Amino acid sequence: MQKTIFLVDDNATNLTVAEEALVKQYRVIALSSAAQMFTALDKFKPDMILLDVEMPEMSGFEAMKILKAGSSYSEIPVIFLTGRTDVASEAYGIELGAVDFIMKPFSEPVLMNRIKKHLHIDEIIRERTAQLVERSRQLVRLQNGIVYTMADLVENRDKNTGGHIERTAMYMKILIDAMLVNGVYTDEICSWNLDSVISSARLHDIGKILIPDAILNKAGSLTNEEFKIMRTHSEEGERILNKAIQQTGDEEFLQNAKMIAAYHHERWDGKGYPYALQGTDIPLQGRLMAVIDVYDALVSDRPYKKAFSHEEAVAIILEGSGLHFDPSITEVFIKVKDQIEAAKNSLK
Repeated sequence: MQKTIFLVDDNATNLTVAEEALVKQYRVIALSSAAQMFTALDKFKPDMILLDVEMPEMSGFEAMKILKAGSSYSEIPVIFLTGRTDVASEAYGIELGAVDFIMKPFSEPVLMNRIKKHLHIDEIIRERTAQLVERSRQLVRLQNGIVYTMADLVENRDKNTGGHIERTAMYMKILIDAMLVNGVYTDEICSWNLDSVISSARLHDIGKILIPDAILNKAGSLTNEEFKIMRTHSEEGERILNKAIQQTGDEEFLQNAKMIAAYHHERWDGKGYPYALQGTDIPLQGRLMAVIDVYDALVSDRPYKKAFSHEEAVAIILEGSGLHFDPSITEVFIKVKDQIEAAKNSLK
């Protein structure tokens, strides 16, 4: 397919000379100003831009800054055409993101060879990028497949918590999105891979795979001794995920899963388990999971209790603000309680 080049120069003679050279091999769109170029870009994306530096109203350097700032244009290779011969101008243009500098007046062979070279490089980069993107997608699919399988193993053993894993993952997404909207812990959350955190939430009870069936599926309240054993699922989950980290490397996904598995039963007032951490000493991932894990337990039937209504569960969460739960997270949870309820109902 014939490549398209935008040729941008305010000098009619330069446009004509360059266009006559280029049309032998490329589709050329000649434009006399940066403003015309941006108007054309709204309708069509070229394979390359040849951009004059010295133009009235908007220089090539100014236009280049706008090009690189816009996600739709930033990957288009740009070659500057200029009568400037100083090294500083060339260095500045390259610093702005140009792939090359061609001095005017140019010879046709030099112009054609430079364009051919950079179009070829750009094509290779795009092919490799597409391959990397597809490989990344394959790895995400593999990771998610493993997560679903591991989470399903746990949920199939725990007959009392059907649908809990998928519901809590949905709640986690709703809550994190609302935290960002409301400006709560945004600096920390913005440093996360959000898809990774949300997906890893499915492994928060992975440690339950080591809890005996007689305790995990007991049709009634646990004894004190049984409850002590049940509580070990947080530490066991942390141990399982630490082992996975040692085997596969310090992956962000596994680190998030470990934070959630290990700390989702800690309490804001320091009376939780397994480490009795307090306040912001509890990792944020664990503090988020604590709220949504308790909510889902409250609104779900258990052998030892009937499900609370959504309104009752929200009231209990609010009552635990500053005691069981991070007050800032609780406040955001209350704001999105209707979304949480809708998510719960959608997965019944």
